Amino acid sequence: MAVRQADVVLVGGGVMSATLGMMLRQLDPSLDIVMVERLDHVAHESTDGWNNAGTGHAGYCELNYTPETGDGDVTIDRALQINAQFEVSLQLWSYLVEQGILPEPSSFINRTPHQSFVWGEKDVAFLKRRYERLSAHHLFRDMEYTESPKDLEEWMPLIVNNRDPMQRVAATRIKHGSDVDFGSLTRSMVSWLETQPNFELMLSSPVHYIDQRDNGRWKIRVKNQKTGELTKLETGFVFLGAGGGALPLLQKSGIDEARGYGGFPVSGQWLVCGKPDIVKQHNSKVYGKAPIGAPPMSVPHLDTRIINGEPALLFGPFAGFTTRFLKQGSIFDLIGSVKPTNLKPMLSVSKSNMDLTRYLIGEVFQSHGDRVASLRNFFPDAMEDDWQLRMAGQRVQIIKQVDGGGGKLEFGTEIVAAKDGTLAALLGASPGASTAANAMINVIERCFPEKIKTPEWQERMKELVPSYGQSLVEDEALLTKVRERTLSTLKLG
Repeated sequence: MAVRQADVVLVGGGVMSATLGMMLRQLDPSLDIVMVERLDHVAHESTDGWNNAGTGHAGYCELNYTPETGDGDVTIDRALQINAQFEVSLQLWSYLVEQGILPEPSSFINRTPHQSFVWGEKDVAFLKRRYERLSAHHLFRDMEYTESPKDLEEWMPLIVNNRDPMQRVAATRIKHGSDVDFGSLTRSMVSWLETQPNFELMLSSPVHYIDQRDNGRWKIRVKNQKTGELTKLETGFVFLGAGGGALPLLQKSGIDEARGYGGFPVSGQWLVCGKPDIVKQHNSKVYGKAPIGAPPMSVPHLDTRIINGEPALLFGPFAGFTTRFLKQGSIFDLIGSVKPTNLKPMLSVSKSNMDLTRYLIGEVFQSHGDRVASLRNFFPDAMEDDWQLRMAGQRVQIIKQVDGGGGKLEFGTEIVAAKDGTLAALLGASPGASTAANAMINVIERCFPEKIKTPEWQERMKELVPSYGQSLVEDEALLTKVRERTLSTLKLG
């Protein structure tokens, strides 16, 4: 059997692999890149428009990114970090649109105001303090706050109509928020890559074997599920961007850095309304506060979505308990991921997160009426017959070993890279796709350390992302310059 040689192998056909492939192609067009995907088309798991929130996560409306401290203050550091990282993605997408690599922006991103909405004295006080802290920083200078019924009627009519007038409510808004169809974005990037020399896409081709040779290169074996054909790949660099499938492949790689990592899978569901007379009354993403004990991915929100060009309203997500790592995975995924190297961290997490487990099981057994009752906290006039339940994607939250051998459940994304820089994997969930460009820059810096230092790569990277090497959190003038460009190019202003 012939061995297919490649400079880079991207495992997974989602937004992370597509972004890394695109950036590497722009940095060095001579690189020979192979993308392998287990399904018969790309962007069909976590990246698919129906399988994620579609929120351009920028910290504008997501209240879980600004936790309340014990003394009643609000911590904004994570919101600042995520906002700056999303700006990196916007810069990359703007460049690709300007170069004609990506199509008309409205095919994958649309202006959708980002709003937070709360009720009750305690939560109103929290939101006001959050607004004061965030709006004082240049990244959030455009944020608005209101408790005015007139403003709320304008901002979110579905949510305030027929609400108890004695209930104290408040909201914040950023007008230039966005709804992102990451599925369409990814398919557009991969379609362009397929037109380039030295790029190959292998569909219906799950990875069955991965091992590092003595010379440092990686041997990978994939099998085409339709033809049964086996293909051997050999490469100097592997990226595991396979969503929930990244952890098992990382474990198969045998790198020392994979030791101690485990995964906690969580499924999701949406209530969906496609009735035009209802959909046209709501044009924003409105986030509330998560129930006590709920994971961050279960923060409730009522969203305007445009998926594959079709508008809809989605409410949720409703979490569920699962043992699958992928939507089209196996019920044995969780058991199969338990290894001697992560057994102690996983047992530690399972013991300390029983409340979360009970919450997820409770979510599974909710009736349609129960879910619509949750929706009515946001949309008081919601009718059961107008909303249907639709399955969302799977997410695998990170279980990470801590000092003493125990484990910690992490709600975020993390890059795990081999010390020799020949392999990297992306684990975790939200903010995920929204920060893909920043995450893949991290991969490039860690795995191509000598090349990224060259003048050629430095110059090209600054063309792709003009703020590269600088801090948008600290430099207000730079933020003003790049945001003016991205809002104009992507038609979000």
